[in-house]
Amino acid sequence: MSLKYHNLKVISDSRGFVFEPLPADAFSYQKNGHVVVSDPGVIRGNHYHIKGEERIAVVGPSLVRYRQNDEIKDIDIPAGEVYGFTFPPGVGHAIQNLSIRPNVLVAFNTIVHDPKTPDTIKDVLL
Repeated sequence: MSLKYHNLKVISDSRGFVFEPLPADAFSYQKNGHVVVSDPGVIRGNHYHIKGEERIAVVGPSLVRYRQNDEIKDIDIPAGEVYGFTFPPGVGHAIQNLSIRPNVLVAFNTIVHDPKTPDTIKDVLL
């Protein structure tokens, strides 16, 4: 299985914006969900998952770098857009906040998070 990504629909008004991080049929497969708020310039990830499939909604401006089959690729997410990613096991990924403000990502995984035996292997990409 390879990485998949796409623009998520963003609804904006004077109060801010709203997006749905997952389609309704994907929630039943998820065993973990978390929201990450990153300060400007901060890098998250720099790992891959051994068993779990991770789905992440990333708010721009951000840089997502991933490694698949020893090939490294970058995806720039423009300000005001949100991209959804599906990282299968073994695909390294890192996300950097390119904004001058904190930004948000929403992540789900098909494996229960266990800090004593994490499902991640370090893979420094950024």
